[in-house]
Amino acid sequence: MLFCQSVALATQELKPFERGSQQQIVAARAGKPFIVAFWSVNCTYCGGELAMFGKLLKKYPGLDLVLVSTDTPADDMEIAAVLEKHALGRAEAWVFADSHADRLRFEVDPEWYGELPRTYLHGANAGVQAVSGKMEQVDVERWLTRQQR
Repeated sequence: MLFCQSVALATQELKPFERGSQQQIVAARAGKPFIVAFWSVNCTYCGGELAMFGKLLKKYPGLDLVLVSTDTPADDMEIAAVLEKHALGRAEAWVFADSHADRLRFEVDPEWYGELPRTYLHGANAGVQAVSGKMEQVDVERWLTRQQR
């Protein structure tokens, strides 16, 4: 069964990530730089990356960050707690809401097999850089600087 309604969090909405959601996210930001980060509450390295993104949101108020939890809507309370812990209330938040997670991953990127964290840096010029594993803050800041040119 698909998760058809959004879950309200303290400061943000947890949207259902279904087939077509990736295209919706990208289309809404055409011509603008943004970051989409896939993570899970059970991912060891994701917490460190989420903490880094929390710091970046504070340092760069204009940062367009989309966070997609690969957990399920049933994990909404855990997801909300992790987002709150890392001060990610300003990020747009989604959760996988299709029982066929492999279809969602394939729609995002046919070369992504589910490793986490998985981050996509979408440049203003429509170029996309995919990164598997925890990103370093200096690398994200370097990318942000290039986007401001």
